[in-house]
Amino acid sequence: MAQSIDGVRPLFFRSAPIAAALLLLTASLSACSDEKSNAQTAAAPPPPSVTVAKPVKKLVSDFDEYVGRFVAVDFVEVRARVSGYLEKIHFTDGQLVKAGDPLFTIDRRPFEAALDQSKAAVKQAQANLAFAEADLQRGQNLVRGTSITQQTLDQRLQTKRVAEATVAAQEAATRQAELDLEFTELTAPISGRIGDRRVSVGNLVTGGATGTTTLLATIVSVDPIRFEFTMDEGSYLRYLRAAAAGQADSVDRGMRLPVSLKLLDEKDFVHQGKIDFVDNVIDRSSGTIRGRAEFPNPDGKLTPGMFGRIRISAAPPAEALLVPDSAIGTEQVRKFVYAVGDDNVAKPKYVTLGPVVDGMRVITAGLSPDDEVIVNGLMRVRPGSKVTPQQATAEATSANKDRTVRTN
Repeated sequence: MAQSIDGVRPLFFRSAPIAAALLLLTASLSACSDEKSNAQTAAAPPPPSVTVAKPVKKLVSDFDEYVGRFVAVDFVEVRARVSGYLEKIHFTDGQLVKAGDPLFTIDRRPFEAALDQSKAAVKQAQANLAFAEADLQRGQNLVRGTSITQQTLDQRLQTKRVAEATVAAQEAATRQAELDLEFTELTAPISGRIGDRRVSVGNLVTGGATGTTTLLATIVSVDPIRFEFTMDEGSYLRYLRAAAAGQADSVDRGMRLPVSLKLLDEKDFVHQGKIDFVDNVIDRSSGTIRGRAEFPNPDGKLTPGMFGRIRISAAPPAEALLVPDSAIGTEQVRKFVYAVGDDNVAKPKYVTLGPVVDGMRVITAGLSPDDEVIVNGLMRVRPGSKVTPQQATAEATSANKDRTVRTN
C-alpha cells in the first residue's frame, strides 16, 4: 500500500504546479476583463450638449424674385440728315445733355449757297408769274373788242397757271434748302447721357433717305429707368388673382404692383418702383411672359444693360414660423430639422422651406410652434440619439451667427 501511495505522489506533485499556473492565469484574465469593463463604463461619454429653441412666429410676406436687366425709357441714334464734312463737335463723350443742346455742326457753306440759289429761282418764277398775269389781263380786255381770238386768250391763261405752279415749286425747293441748312446743326432730341462720338471732325458724313446714313452718337434717357424681366405663367396668374381680389394696387391687367430691387453688390432691396407694363402674349417656347417696372434714377446710378434682382409681393402678409438656416439639414433632396422631445431624444422632422426673412428661413410645412428645434450643435446629433438640451432663442442664435460671419 505504501508503495502504491508513493507511486502516486510523484504524479500529484508533478501536476500541482500546472494547476496552480492555470488558476493564476484564470484569475488574471478575470481581473483584466473586470478592469476593461470598468474602464469602458468609465469612458462612456455623456449625451452631447445642444442648443434648442422654439420657432419664431412672425408676420411675413411671400415674395417672388426675378433677375432682369435695366433698359432706357428712350434710346436715340443721332445720325446725319444731310451729307457734308463734319466741322464741329459740341459735347464731351459720356456727358449729360438736355433736349436741344447742340451736338454736331456740318459745313454750312454748300447749303447756304443752295438756299440763295433757290431764293433767286423763286424771285424769277414770281417775275414770270407777274408778266403772265399782266399779259392775261390785256388779253381779257382785247377779247371784248374781238382784237384777239379766244385761243390766244386760253394760251395766256395757261401761261399764267404754269407760272403759278413754277412759283409754288420754287418756294417748296426753298423750304427744302432751308431744312437742309437747318440739318447741318444737329441737336439733342432728348435729355439723357450721350455716348462717345463715332466720327471725328473732318470726316465726310452721309445723310438723306438712302439707308446709309452715318451714325454719329447715341443718347439714352437716365431718369426714370425701366427694368425688364420674365415671369412664369403660374406667377402671372397668381398676380392677376391678387389684383382681382383687391390685394394689389392694380387698375388694369397691367398689374401696377409695387416692387423693390437690389443690384448685384447690394444685400437689401433698397430701390422702390412699380410695374408699369406686362406683355400681351405668353412665350409658347418658355411659358413665360415679359414684365417691366419703372424706377426713379435721379443720380444716374442705374445704367441700361445692368443686371438686378426684382422682388414682387406674391401674397398678403401672414404669420409664419422661422428658424435659423444653421438648424436645417439636408438628406438627398429633402430638408429636415431635429426636434427634441420630453425624453431628450433628437428626431428628424422633414420640412418645406420658404424664403429668407431678416436672416432667418421661413418654414412653410412640417413644423409646429411648440417644437423644440436644435439650432446649434447639429453635427453632434444622430437620429434617435439622446442629447443634453440647453434652451435659447432662435433669433439670438441667428444674430450671433451673423455677427460671427461678419467678423470673419
